[in-house]
Amino acid sequence: MRKSRHNLKSPEQELRIFRVRALLALVVVFSLTGLLMGRLAYLQVVQHEVYTTRSEKNRVRVEPLPPTRGLIYDRNGELLAENRPTYNLTLVRERVEDLDATLTRLVEILELSPEEAEAFRVRSRQRQRPFQPALLMSDLDEGQIARLAVNRHLLPGVEVEAQLLRYYPDAEVMAHALGYVGRINAEELERLDAGRYAGTHFIGKTGVERFYEDALHGEAGLRKVETNARGRVLRELGRTDPLPGKDLTLTLDKELQHLAFELLDGRRGAIVAIEPATGGILAMVSAPGYDTNQFVTGIDVASYRGLQEDLDLPLYNRAIRGHYPPGSTIKPFLALAGLAEGVITPDKTIYDPGYFQLPNDDRRYRNWLRWGHGRVDMERSIAVSNNTYYYSLAHDLGIDRIHANMTDFGFGTRVGHDIFGESAALMPSRDWKRERYNQPWYPGETLSVGIGQGYWQLTPLQLATATAVLANRGQWVKPRLARTLGDEPLSEPLPDTPDDIELANEGWWNRVFSGMEKVISGHEGTARRTGVGLEYRMGGKSGTAQVFSLGQDQKYNADELAERLRDHALFMAFAPIEEPQIAVSVIVENAGGGSTHAAHLARAMTDAWLLDDDEPDVEEIREEMGEDDERLAGN
Repeated sequence: MRKSRHNLKSPEQELRIFRVRALLALVVVFSLTGLLMGRLAYLQVVQHEVYTTRSEKNRVRVEPLPPTRGLIYDRNGELLAENRPTYNLTLVRERVEDLDATLTRLVEILELSPEEAEAFRVRSRQRQRPFQPALLMSDLDEGQIARLAVNRHLLPGVEVEAQLLRYYPDAEVMAHALGYVGRINAEELERLDAGRYAGTHFIGKTGVERFYEDALHGEAGLRKVETNARGRVLRELGRTDPLPGKDLTLTLDKELQHLAFELLDGRRGAIVAIEPATGGILAMVSAPGYDTNQFVTGIDVASYRGLQEDLDLPLYNRAIRGHYPPGSTIKPFLALAGLAEGVITPDKTIYDPGYFQLPNDDRRYRNWLRWGHGRVDMERSIAVSNNTYYYSLAHDLGIDRIHANMTDFGFGTRVGHDIFGESAALMPSRDWKRERYNQPWYPGETLSVGIGQGYWQLTPLQLATATAVLANRGQWVKPRLARTLGDEPLSEPLPDTPDDIELANEGWWNRVFSGMEKVISGHEGTARRTGVGLEYRMGGKSGTAQVFSLGQDQKYNADELAERLRDHALFMAFAPIEEPQIAVSVIVENAGGGSTHAAHLARAMTDAWLLDDDEPDVEEIREEMGEDDERLAGN
């Protein structure tokens, strides 16, 4: 039986099918080859720089070079802030495969406490570029360095690097003036220039370290190094050197600063001394102080809690932030205001029966000397610190004119040029009270302001500044801490310097100075014991700031009060009167009368500055302060 014709092979059909399949295969092959060539061209040409960089990063690493922080000196070239070599532990996140495991191993190797371990982990996760080193620990000791070296093969991305660390030789004495540097935190990282601070782990936190951070820090550099597969540096391929920070020379005098700190003897208080001709701050001490070196490497929790909970508030900068009623120290300024406004003349007198009364008011505003000083003119009112005279003067001036004239001397304003964290304190006014309490201003409140009590609050820096302006006969100088930055002195005049104070009669300055000189050298002066053996002409004014108010018929008795409820002692002074070289303010908290306590400290400061061969006997001064003079305790 013959097979069907359709079941026979057809060479022509098979050839057609083969050709179609071969063509399809060629199309597929050429398409894939085209795609491969296109991809190769894209990678080699278009993405050439990207992959070249990635390849280079397998063997080339760019490392930041932190700048050397500028040094800080006192006016005589004495070193106040230096840089000491130390070893820091850093971590580069992009080179760490398992961050948690690495941190756990580090905690074990370094034998850290749970609190230190937690801080360790927080620092490792600070928001910064993954290729930049994060500071985990500062100032490693030799044992820690040795243990890390032994375990280095287990810790990729972890390095021990040598770096200069800030150190303060006179940390406690200079704490509030210099401030300190500390680790850069997450908030600071967000606002800092990443390039400028590459490789830098510390930044100025307070004081001049904070104010002059830009100049002290410098500019970071870079170096390009070749590494092997383990990350070990083989050679340096290139370098851009960092620019060191500028050195800073201050107006402070180290010896005078130490004397002020020693005079306060751990008592709560502040001393500020200013050079009237330039505004340079010679000494600015707040006591008690604290060790700023603890904050550089990171203070432990227990120590920081101890400082925070200390009732004496060592972290609080009383010199620029402490608010105190000025007491009678402002009487010379009020006398000048009365002269300028035509309310009084130098020779105008009042009779003091021991109190002052407002018209149609039965309340008696008492003088500190209960039986009064009798007939009193302006000079005598300053010398004996007569309250009744200034009740009358304040009433005649009114709060509006008092506020305007006292603001001219810097009260109620920030007076410093480079004083970081300064408070404006409070010079009260009618508008201030309405805004603060929604109440009118009362005449009795003006009388309280007239003797430096009531709402009026000042800082020791403000009092020293006003004293310097007074000593300059109205010529304004802004207080400053910096003398030169690098090789360049600060520009003169300083920006925002207030206008000078001009009086219609230049002789009025002399009359006020005469009253201030009698405070110290006059037979009735409230601080006449301070003037014994004085070798130059000195003007001053004592003050006593009440911590709480007494009733109308109550009498102040320090022995019956807890120590922290006793009056603050204040004193302001300048010398020599004919050519002032130093203006000083002293505040000693809860020390009682300014005439018997703060005045001795002010005299010691002026002696030390003006008499080169005279070193004040601090122990003798303390004995004099300990002798409680009952008659002068209320002034």
